[in-house]
Amino acid sequence: MGDQLKLCSGAEAVRIFQKIGWTVSRQKGSHVMMTKPDYHWTLSIPQHKELGPGLLRKLIRQAGISVEEFNSLL
Repeated sequence: MGDQLKLCSGAEAVRIFQKIGWTVSRQKGSHVMMTKPDYHWTLSIPQHKELGPGLLRKLIRQAGISVEEFNSLL
């Protein structure tokens, strides 16, 4: 299993998704909403010090990238 997920903060996750074309569309409370043109998902990223592995995997899956791609951008 080479897909060992590296955990990161909400702010780091936002920066990573920005690198691959996602943009911050709005912020509601502690959650940053990110959108991408022609994409049906909106990523909702809580601004916690560390995101849980389950949530992070869900965001990565919704963004359409692999865990390896995510780790390489971290």
